[in-house]
Amino acid sequence: MTDAAFVASRLSQVRERLSAVNGEHVRVVAVTKGHATDTVAAAIAAGCTDIGESYAQELLHKNRALLADCLNRPQVHFVGGLQRNKIRKLTSIVDVWQSVDRLDLGEELARRSPRARVLVQVDLSGEQTKRGCSAATAPDLVARLTDLELNVIGLMGIGPTGAPEKARPGFAMLRGLVDRLGLAECSMGMTADLEIAVQEGSTMVRIGTYLFGPRPPRQQKIER
Repeated sequence: MTDAAFVASRLSQVRERLSAVNGEHVRVVAVTKGHATDTVAAAIAAGCTDIGESYAQELLHKNRALLADCLNRPQVHFVGGLQRNKIRKLTSIVDVWQSVDRLDLGEELARRSPRARVLVQVDLSGEQTKRGCSAATAPDLVARLTDLELNVIGLMGIGPTGAPEKARPGFAMLRGLVDRLGLAECSMGMTADLEIAVQEGSTMVRIGTYLFGPRPPRQQKIER
């Protein structure tokens, strides 16, 4: 069972790291994917106001068990790979869709959840395990999603595997694109590279293992 005091201590450390690089304004999205429902409860008790999830079935389970009746319900961010056929089940739970990377997802969101808040995910690494549209096509996707009357609030990107400094060029590019498009949010940075991300203009960082410890082995996870 995840302890709220442990999470609160780790959250304080994350905020100290943010403060050290003038990132007091940066929102911490606590990524609870792969952890049990008690981890979400601990996160809320520790003061996390934004929760990130990646798997539809897991999020549905957690919502039934806790979030639906939670007096201090956090903002729920969907940060993982999104499938069109899962959107219908999630629209009453998800507050921010951070991983919209193609038009068909936007069309389904617009149909199921008009004016939904979305971020367009941009590929910063070229790694096959990471999603996102290209930087070149991002402006057109933002425009077309806006035409669908979705509320495009920003862009999201994941830095490359390896040393944190390797992420700087991609983060700088993403921030420049956010500014050029006149968007408000720039979601980039995780535990290892959050300082680099904030220095380059992140407004949200996504932190998981550092706050909650290692995720359980796959066979112990809730079915996705």
